[in-house]
Formats: sequence, C-alpha cells, structure tokens
Amino acid sequence: MFVLKRFLHDFVIAVAGIVSRFLPDRVPVAFVGVDASRELCESIAHTHARKVLIVTDAVLVEIGLIDPVTESLRAAGMEWSIYSGVEPDPTFAHVEEGLALLKLEGCDAILAVGGGSPMDAAKLIAALATNRVAISKLEGLLKVRRTPMPLYAIPTTAGTGSEATLAAVISDPETHTKKFFIDPKLLPLMAALDPSLTLKLPPAISAATGMDALTHALEAFLSRTANETTDGYAAIAVRLIFDHLGTAFSDGGNMEARKAMALASYYAGLAFTRTGVGYVHAIAHSFGAYYGTPHGLGNAIVLPHVLEFSKGPAQAQLARLAELIGLEAASSGDKAQKFIDAVRELMNRIEIPATLDALKESDIPSLARQALAEAHLSYPVPRYMSQRECEALLARLLA
Repeated sequence: MFVLKRFLHDFVIAVAGIVSRFLPDRVPVAFVGVDASRELCESIAHTHARKVLIVTDAVLVEIGLIDPVTESLRAAGMEWSIYSGVEPDPTFAHVEEGLALLKLEGCDAILAVGGGSPMDAAKLIAALATNRVAISKLEGLLKVRRTPMPLYAIPTTAGTGSEATLAAVISDPETHTKKFFIDPKLLPLMAALDPSLTLKLPPAISAATGMDALTHALEAFLSRTANETTDGYAAIAVRLIFDHLGTAFSDGGNMEARKAMALASYYAGLAFTRTGVGYVHAIAHSFGAYYGTPHGLGNAIVLPHVLEFSKGPAQAQLARLAELIGLEAASSGDKAQKFIDAVRELMNRIEIPATLDALKESDIPSLARQALAEAHLSYPVPRYMSQRECEALLARLLA
C-alpha cells in the first residue's frame, strides 16, 4: 500500500509540474517604499473604481493602521467601506460577511490590508462577487470561471507573501481542515510593499512572519517542480531574510530591514505560488486547525526537522543555499548540514521555540494523518514521508 501511495503521489507531482508550465506568468505590479500605499491608492483611482471595500481585521483598525490608507483613498477622490471582521484562519462565515457588506455598500473594487488572513478572505470575496456560486464550488484548482472583482493588496506583515500568490486558504472550524482555492485569477492586480506599516510589529510577530517567508522560499527551492525562475525568486528571499530578519526582530524601527523583509516576503510568494509548498506547511496547517497555532510560528518550529528529513535527496539544493549565505565546507553533505544549522541559529537569535507547548501526544497520529493527506494530494516534496516517520517527527516537537 505504501509503494502504491508513493507511486500515485509521484504521478500527481509529474502532472502538476507539466500544468505549472502553462500557468500565466503575470505578477502583481509592486509599489515599494514609504510612499507605496499612497501610490497604490492613486493607481486604483486611475482605474475609475468608485468605491473600495477595505478587507482587514479589527486590530489594525483599532491601532489606526488603516487610517493612512483611508487618507490616501480620500486624497485620490475615492470612497470606501471597511470590513474588519476577519480573524486569524478565516472561515467561510468571514467571506460571506464581507461579501454581504460589499453588495450592501455597492463597492466595485477590493483592497486587502493586513496579513495572510485578510488577503485570503479578500481573494474569495472578490471571486464570489462575480462568480455567483457557493464558496465550496470554488474549492480546488482552477475553479474560478469569471474574472474576480479588481483586487489590490497592502501587506502589513512581512511573511505570508499572499499579495504575490494565486491561492487562498479558508478554515472549516467543524472539521478542523483547511480548504484550498488555487487559481491565477485570485492573484491581486497590484500590491504596496510599504515598510512604514510594519515598523510597530511586535518582535514575536516579526520573527514568526519572517520565518514564514523563509519557509516559503526554502520549500519552493527544494520543490520537485522548481525551475530557474522560481529558484531566482527564492534565492533573493533567502539572502534578504538571513541578512535582515535579525535586525527587524531586534530593531523594529529600522526602515532598511523592514523594507528588505517586505521584499523577501514578496519574492518568496512569487516563488512558492509556482512550485507549491511541502511538509512544513502541511504540518503547520494541522497545528493551526487543532490548536490555533499562528501559521508562521508553526512553520518555524517544524522547518528544521523537515529540512533534516529531506537532507538526502535535497543535499545539492541545501548545499547551494549554504553557499548563497556565505557558508563553506569541504563536502556537499557538510554544506547542507551547515545550512540547516544556520536555520536553527537564526531561530535561536529571534527567540523561536524549539517545541510546541500546545501539542498533545495523543493527537500525534491524527495530526500526522491530516498533514500527510494534505501534502500527498499535490505537494512536490523532495522525499516522501510515511505515517510512522511523520509521527516520529511530531514527537520531537513535544514540550
């Protein structure tokens, strides 16, 4: 049975690799710098949109981070309405509430402001605004028939890369599962990478979101569907993260570091939206569904363990990554191990825990099954993982 499952997985990945070559090559127009949000709002006004629905969360509204955006919209002569009901791991209910407000207010464009959760919710709201079907009908690959309502993004964290991806993830709180929506039509038209919006991020969030971006870049680089273009994007992200994440964590007001991390997140998003992700994401998604673990933190805790598991078949890629960040060793194997050690050292520097406090030993078998069911559906991982191997990996994460 194991051999058959592995054969089917390899077949699916081969087909996915062929399909990925025919996906549109469009990337969002990116405005970068302290004036990026204003420039984006001015550009939205030039599209003749009349009223924008801002999709965000209550915290960003409360701390006033949305105010500069609304001021820019006002200066550009635009109206807006705010849906701030999005919560971490957004559900179908959040999408439906946002869609209802969009219709009520007569909005004709959508601006996602926040982390991955508002952007994922906004993508589905935009799609449902023009595809009048149940949300479940859009689940899966290439299910969005009609072009969504114009969608724009302003990330306020440097990690998810959702402003550069063609996917959205929505949670089902009843089944503890994540629903995936993947279509090039979900890609935002334009994005503002504004480092000034990330200056006040707490160190812990800077750390977790930065490791999220690193995970995206590394899983893209190790993917069996990687190509020269995605490797280039991922390499830029890895260098930027190793050079600047420590500073963004310890000196949150450092504009250079914040700008570099915003760019790293964007390039990592461009990379993994083409290649897919791997076991790190699959396991972190299970942690999120079971325990509400923040996605970036879950990725960070799992990352070095999956890199160790993948070291054999991915040795050459890991060695290249070591060279990329200036590490030297006599052999390819030693370089690969040095890179994994460097990931752990970075985690220690930014105070990422090595274990997950919420993890329960009794949950490990079901967590492993859920993670592998997700990953073996289509993730182009360098090495296939069995149930027993996944359980052993998870056991090492017990506090």
